[in-house]
Amino acid sequence: AVQALRDAGIAQVVMLTGDNRATGEAVGAKVGVDSVLSELLPEDKVAAVARLEREVGPVAMVGDGINDAPALARATLGVAMGAAGTDVAIETADIALMGDDLSKLAWLVEHARATVAVIRANIAFALGIKVVFVVLTFAGLASLWGAVAADMGGSLIVVANALRLLRRG
Repeated sequence: AVQALRDAGIAQVVMLTGDNRATGEAVGAKVGVDSVLSELLPEDKVAAVARLEREVGPVAMVGDGINDAPALARATLGVAMGAAGTDVAIETADIALMGDDLSKLAWLVEHARATVAVIRANIAFALGIKVVFVVLTFAGLASLWGAVAADMGGSLIVVANALRLLRRG
């Protein structure tokens, strides 16, 4: 899961845990994270997330327990592990993964990037149609019915383009 995140362009993966140092470092080494911060209380996790945001920019926090909820709320993006997560973590997070499969995080990153690209393309296309019809109107070449048809046709194209996201596996 950590390598999939790296492949998706995530630069740094840090594990924040309340477990003791030996356990945290053993698990961190096994999964391949960049660093491990262990023996953290909930307020320590919040402080660590705040420090990471200052140092590297936007931070996504993944958690499943009551102790993770404050850090989930503080992070730029909070992701709760939904199947095993507590209600507090799920309610606090921005996103809840309904399975406990961390490999879904890489898919989530890629899907979010694809969604932003589609949104930008749709906005550019919709505004382009408007600009073309404003110019045609001032040139005396556009009719009201032509503008309405182009607007409705453009809306259908924008919706169809957005629906492509549903086919992403």
